[in-house]
Amino acid sequence: MRPRVSVQDSALRNGNFSLRIDPVRSEDAGLYEAQVAYNTKVQSCQVELGVITVTLSPPSPVVENEPVLLSCNSSHQASLVETCWFHHGHPVSTSGTFCSLHGSLSVFRPAVSDAGSWRCQLRYSDGEIVSATYNLQILGFDGPANPVVYTAAGSAAD
Repeated sequence: MRPRVSVQDSALRNGNFSLRIDPVRSEDAGLYEAQVAYNTKVQSCQVELGVITVTLSPPSPVVENEPVLLSCNSSHQASLVETCWFHHGHPVSTSGTFCSLHGSLSVFRPAVSDAGSWRCQLRYSDGEIVSATYNLQILGFDGPANPVVYTAAGSAAD
């Protein structure tokens, strides 16, 4: 996993034997065990790393009015019970514009206003709830409703 993993040697003297993974990949999910030997004692702990991913299809960039699919997947082993989507912290209701099904969200005609923070929240049969955020960027025109601009002759126009 090198060079994505690190252990802070300076923290070891204080009893901190944390492992840092950056960036985390889907295949990093699983059980990790740490063992520290000091004199004749051996201390160990186990930590399970769960990974949740949000993917975009087709991949970025998203063009205004072209359909896009956001998919949310987790390494959690229980059965998926519910998927909720949030845009800028507000729940997204399925309507003519959005359709949620099996961990995915279809955006049929994305607008520039749909850009920004999207969060998926997955709830499993064992009560576990996990979530991840995706920053959606959309290419489009975010100008005035009337595309006619008047300016005086001899001046600049944007």
